[in-house]
Amino acid sequence: MIMKQNTIWQQAKAGMLILAATVIFNACGPGRQDVSPTTGWAYNDPETGNFEVLPHQEQEVGPGLVFIEGGTFVMGRTVDDVMFDWNNIPRRVTVSSFFMDETEIRNVDYLEYLHWTNRIYGDVLPEKYRNALPDTLVWRDPLAYNEPYVENYLRHPAFKDYPVVGVSWVQASEYARWRTDRVNEMILVREGYLEYNFDEQTVDNHFTTDRYLAGQDVAGEIGDAIAEGMRRARWEDGLMLPRYRLPTEAEWEYAALGLIGHTVDEQVLSRRMYPWSGTGLRSTARRTEGKFLANFQRGPGDLSGIAGYPNPGGDITMPVKSFPPNDFGLYNMAGNVNEWVKDVYRPLSHETVADFRPFRGNIFRVPELDPDGNPVFDEDGRIMMQPLEDFNEEDEPRRDDHRQGDFISHRDGDDQSAIAEGMDVYASNMTLISDSIRVYKGGSWRDRSYWLSPGTRRFLHQEHSRNDIGFRCAMDLIGPGPGN
Repeated sequence: MIMKQNTIWQQAKAGMLILAATVIFNACGPGRQDVSPTTGWAYNDPETGNFEVLPHQEQEVGPGLVFIEGGTFVMGRTVDDVMFDWNNIPRRVTVSSFFMDETEIRNVDYLEYLHWTNRIYGDVLPEKYRNALPDTLVWRDPLAYNEPYVENYLRHPAFKDYPVVGVSWVQASEYARWRTDRVNEMILVREGYLEYNFDEQTVDNHFTTDRYLAGQDVAGEIGDAIAEGMRRARWEDGLMLPRYRLPTEAEWEYAALGLIGHTVDEQVLSRRMYPWSGTGLRSTARRTEGKFLANFQRGPGDLSGIAGYPNPGGDITMPVKSFPPNDFGLYNMAGNVNEWVKDVYRPLSHETVADFRPFRGNIFRVPELDPDGNPVFDEDGRIMMQPLEDFNEEDEPRRDDHRQGDFISHRDGDDQSAIAEGMDVYASNMTLISDSIRVYKGGSWRDRSYWLSPGTRRFLHQEHSRNDIGFRCAMDLIGPGPGN
């Protein structure tokens, strides 16, 4: 009996030793989050150098955005090429996860931008405000009475939830840059790194993400933050958000198709022609059966249907949530207004761009530095960027040379792939296409149904605008996404 008890005690003692060793190993081994698994030194310890390692948190979803889970899809034509452009040949590509605006940018959203721009620059640099103004004259038609839209569409509260139009690609891109700074400013105020002070904001002293991250003073910064134990926020903290920007053509098309709601076990049920299932333009749901799913021109002279019939359709644009969203939760990815995308237009882009995150329009840049090696800021408080040197004169240029800066015409009109040796076909008088021509997609209130297919594409000069082109913004996802 005694021998049996001793055996039990020895077994228990051995188990306790194993348990203790396991606890010690887990505390000091790779699983411990506050100690380096490669050096053994503690993280976040002022006595050992204070190397900060912060826990990863999911990226905050910026205001107005929804998450778009990435994947592979067939980009390009989904309907007959009735225009015979042959500029959207189908090709499989992969898009990584990102964020995208739920709706087009509304008039009220753009008016907020104009108000801020006028408040900061109006008295000192009034041209900044003038350059941001949409062209309201896009509503004029020599043979139509559209003056009420010229006078009211942008600013009257009746149109506040309608998509902004008359905005060029350049203006849309500048709005996205401004929005980035305002959102990051809001986050820092919310988290206590900044104390908003309206009276201190000037042309030379207002918040920009670049200025703050470079350590410059900005209006509203808490002067005694260090005394209170707070340091300046850094990009590595994961607190501030990446840039708002225009979506690439591949991102826009992928998001418009919304295939996430049209698959079973990684099998696409059928190829979609529009942002909804089926080949028709009318709803098949019981409560809305027969009603159109987008705002477009139905036929010659028919932009709104017959009075008294409760079928959604506007004579011009409509409020941004007038129709059901697609399976990603995005509204008006077909109809209402066309939308600018980031890409430079080339007829054969689908054949030449990369398989992963395809995009044409890269001009790789580096910060401009002063003689002391510090970044140079422009009048907007943003770091000035300059294109990379293409290559040294004595070097032989190569397509894979990452010292090159301008890749807009890469494999499609550059010196090494032109039709005739040494001739840049996109810088000649043989075509209207140039490096300033941008893609727009989606169809609009004045377009026929053919243009509602996400695969269709058209182009316009980046400084021009129309009454049927608006835009929405996108944002990169850093790290794992929040899921759908």
